[in-house]
This record gives sequence, C-alpha cells and structure tokens, in this order.
Amino acid sequence: MTTARNAELAQELLVAAAQRTTVAPLRDRVADMTLDDAYEIQSRQLDAHLAEGRSLVGRKIGLTSLAMQEQLGVDSPDFGFVLDTMVFSDGDTVNIDQFIAPRAEPELAFVLSSPLQGPGVTRDDAVNAVSDVFAAIEIIDSRVENWNIGLLDTVADNASCGAIVVGREPLSVLPGATAAVEVELQINGDRVEGGRGDAVLGDPIAPLVWLANLLGERGVTLNAGEIILTGSFCRAAAIAEGDRVIADFGPLGALSVAFERNNS
Repeated sequence: MTTARNAELAQELLVAAAQRTTVAPLRDRVADMTLDDAYEIQSRQLDAHLAEGRSLVGRKIGLTSLAMQEQLGVDSPDFGFVLDTMVFSDGDTVNIDQFIAPRAEPELAFVLSSPLQGPGVTRDDAVNAVSDVFAAIEIIDSRVENWNIGLLDTVADNASCGAIVVGREPLSVLPGATAAVEVELQINGDRVEGGRGDAVLGDPIAPLVWLANLLGERGVTLNAGEIILTGSFCRAAAIAEGDRVIADFGPLGALSVAFERNNS
C-alpha cells in the first residue's frame, strides 16, 4: 500500500470517530494491506490528535486473552494509544453518545515509574518499571461497521479503543503477583463475566514486555508516567444507556462507571 492510501484511510477513521459513524472493513477493501500498514494508519491518527492539542498518556494492549481473541475472531495481540481525553475515573458518569457500539472489559492498568525501551526488555525489567497497579475498565468501541473486524481492521482503528476508566487509588498487589488477581464484571448488579490475571498471556506483565519490545523495534519508548492497560481478563460485555458497570477485584477493591445520555 502507498503512504497516500494509508493517509486516506486514517482520515476516514478520524471522521468516523468524530461523527460516530462506521466504515466498511478495511481488510475487505484493500487486498494488499499489511500489519505495518495498519499500524501506520493508527499512527497517523495519533499524530492528528497530537497536532490538535491532545496528549498521549499511555497505551492499551488488546486481544491478550483467548476469550477476547475468540470473541473478535483474531489470533494475535495488538496495541493502541490512549489520549488524555479518553481517561475517566472510578465513579464517573460517562456520556454514552460518544461511542458507537461500546463494550466493557475489566483489566489492570500499570503506571510506569521509569522508561521501558526495547528490544531486549525482560519480565524483571517490566516489573521493576511499574510503580503502581490500578483497577481499570476499558470501553472498547469500533469504527468498523457491526464489529466486523480482523486484526488489520482493529489495529488501524486504534485497537478498538474508546475510553478507559482507572481507579483513584492503586491496588495493594505487587506487579509481579498479578497473575493470581481475580475479577468479576458486573452490569447493574448482575455478574456477566469473570476471570483471572493469568488469562492475559499467562501473566498481565507479559503483554507489557511484548509491547515494550515491539515498540522498541519501531524506535518508540514507553515513558515514565504512562498508563499501560494490558488486556481483558474475560470476554467483553455490551453496555447501554443507564448501565452501571463494576469491575470487582474482590479483597483488592472495585471500580465503577455509569453510562447516561447527555441530552443538553
């Protein structure tokens, strides 16, 4: 694919996000699209957001559990960017009209105290670079019509990221011990999904290692202070107006977010 074509597709996805509309699957329209093309399309969108004054505050890693890979029909992790405008806190009420077809995923968020630059990042390097572990909910959303996505589609569409919700206080768990963390995802008081940290590539730290090394090959460093979401413990659940979503991490605590329609 040409750089010009990638630029056109990036602009198409930016318009879709702004107008809350969808586009036809990219993989069906561009026969020679590669994974590098998809990440270039994503990167061009990030550049456009930064040029408009938004800030990069972290990254999300997706498709790290077998449950999510099966749900979305893909077979590899991916990553996307998180902007300052995409971050909410425990207890917030979010305008559901900013999404198209949102779904909620319970995750952990790692905050870095020191940079991680691959290649060559090890598990110990990643553990030592994490200052705090937070409860998190990712709101995934798709600018590709009907969630009809393959890996190339979701990568180009910022790994289907819509927003993130992060706890206000860190969890009392060491970064290297998060594989045993359990979570229950509740909507309006009912359990809808659940899982353990070891569903995330066997260890939630593993996706962080993967991302640091992959970005390092592209000349990108994960910086101190960045928030890194490392993937859902279970399948994502659809959310609608009026829903209250809770990620309950048992003795470690919980966080919640409500979704309403802004009629003003």
